Amino acid sequence: MAEQMGGLADDRALLGRTSTAERVADILRSRIAEGYFPPGTRLSEDSIGGALGVSRNTLREAFRLLTHERLLVHELNRGVFVRVLTVEDVEDIYRTRRLVECAVVRGLGDPPYALDALAEVVEHGRTAAREGDWKGVGTANIHFHRELVALAASERTDELMRSVFAELRLAFHVVDEPQRLHEPYIARNVGILQALQDGDRDKAETLLAAYLEVSLERVVEVYRRRVGEDGQEGRPVV
Repeated sequence: MAEQMGGLADDRALLGRTSTAERVADILRSRIAEGYFPPGTRLSEDSIGGALGVSRNTLREAFRLLTHERLLVHELNRGVFVRVLTVEDVEDIYRTRRLVECAVVRGLGDPPYALDALAEVVEHGRTAAREGDWKGVGTANIHFHRELVALAASERTDELMRSVFAELRLAFHVVDEPQRLHEPYIARNVGILQALQDGDRDKAETLLAAYLEVSLERVVEVYRRRVGEDGQEGRPVV
């Protein structure tokens, strides 16, 4: 926990002069997605508030926002915890991803497309794989899909999917088999990028839909074994 608080102290400068609950929520959302607070972790108001230099009321409002986003859960007489997703949650996340991501690709319009950011994160993923950094591969993979969604140039879609991708990382942290989970998708990302570079959005959408179907099956298979249907089996004790 001391290491986690040290990381938050580094984020304190991001708050600027006006420490708002939204900014605190942004920082905590990022830290949860990055695995600093794994699923099942109890979040201490005193420790986090002290590290960020914010009031208890501001922090509680940030917790409320993240609870609304389904990243946190408040348990009576126990406190606030990072959520442990259920299998149903994971399935719903992928259902949302398919609806949104495939629609973004389908609605791209005529090529050429602005693919520099997408190509950059593909290369980041390949570099991380060569170095055996499978957590880095997972991060690059999430960034690939974030940049794919960003092609829609819609702030509302970006905001929606930022929360969805943060929830997805909760599932990835529990699965805890990063190489098996992420390695197959390096080539799939390359294929989607290549189709878009060729101006073939129909092929890119087909590849993306297949990608998401296979990914869902793989994640649910391992997740069900490690956590159970209701997110209770194997829950971390903190």
